[in-house]
Amino acid sequence: MNPVAFIREKRDGGKHRREDLEAFLLGYLRDEVADYQVAAWLMAAFLQGLDREETLWLTEAMARSGKVLDLSSLPHPVDKHSSGGVGDKVSLVVGPVLAASGCTFAKMSGRGLAHTGGTIDKLESVPGWRGEMTEEEFLERARKVGLVIAAQSPDLAPLDGKLYALRDVTATVESLPLIASSIMSKKLAAGARSIVLDVKVGRGAFMKTLEEARLLAETMVQIGQGAGRKVRAVLTSMEAPLGRAVGHAIEVREAIETLKGEGPEDLVEVALTLAEEGLRLEGLDPALARRALESGKALERFRAFLEAQGGDGRVVEDFSLLPLAEELPLVAQEAGVVQEVDAYRVGLALLALGGGRRRKGEPIDHGVGVYLLKKPGDRVEQGEPLALVYHRNRGLEEALAHLRSAFGLGPEALPRPLVLDLV
Repeated sequence: MNPVAFIREKRDGGKHRREDLEAFLLGYLRDEVADYQVAAWLMAAFLQGLDREETLWLTEAMARSGKVLDLSSLPHPVDKHSSGGVGDKVSLVVGPVLAASGCTFAKMSGRGLAHTGGTIDKLESVPGWRGEMTEEEFLERARKVGLVIAAQSPDLAPLDGKLYALRDVTATVESLPLIASSIMSKKLAAGARSIVLDVKVGRGAFMKTLEEARLLAETMVQIGQGAGRKVRAVLTSMEAPLGRAVGHAIEVREAIETLKGEGPEDLVEVALTLAEEGLRLEGLDPALARRALESGKALERFRAFLEAQGGDGRVVEDFSLLPLAEELPLVAQEAGVVQEVDAYRVGLALLALGGGRRRKGEPIDHGVGVYLLKKPGDRVEQGEPLALVYHRNRGLEEALAHLRSAFGLGPEALPRPLVLDLV
């Protein structure tokens, strides 16, 4: 392996050979290739692009750089990934629904960064719940409960973590092949046979336009299929937050309400759409998803899942066990119909309150958040509350300013489809 010749090849628009790509990247993992050389290659790949084969080879090299879990002995293993949104507690609904429908939902999840929330952060608001576990515990819980969500293991796709840290400081994050390979390497390493992708589109998402999101979805589906997995991507709107709750503890509360049949329509629609696609990939009847939700079996599975990972299952009946902060209403300054609730602005409000991270590893407050009393299409009178803000007096004025600018009122409702496309 000649790193300089390898970098020059991509700089000049050439195509790599698989063995060269693997040797270069695994050399970096073993500290045999310098980080400044990998930084140069990342910029060359950012500017010149990677073709479908190179993207698949990169993904597989990252997936095989650490442990690769084997879920083949478990019934109908399905994984789900969201590209990040505001109020996105979908995994907390989809997982129990799939587990109660005969699938195994065994998932590695991350923590939130910037204005988007992470599944592990939400679940850690349940007293006692833990996402850290050994591989043996992960597989045992998957076998017993059919549902396990673990914090991202450093043993899983370690090359991805190392490359991402370098991309973050070399202005090479926003490359479609690099984004897709980063996401899919962890999905391949996590071992599920079927993978459902929820690709968010809009102001609260990383992908702002339908075209960008469709390209990312197509790239990830091609990677998964090239690696022998069954993959489907659903493109869903993130113009407004999903559901009414944005935070950690309040999103867990809303997920439980949804599993009790009392959830907001938009959350139910997205969750059932994704669960149905997972069942289709596994050759099962998609109608099982709604039955699992309406029968209460998904709620039972969620409680069993919480308890299997050390959480207090009583939270399913008693929301006072959740660490909710002080409530403050945000009232409307004028009357009208809510035309928009800017998801990005609501995410920034959560960040100001202390419920998000500006840097990796930063501590967060699980009890703060925003509960939307009014959503697009709802009528509001002057002085009527638009939202409840859960706060501890930190960043409150900044959060309120973001929320006031998030709500757009007008004379009539604007149509906003939720599920935008299927890839």
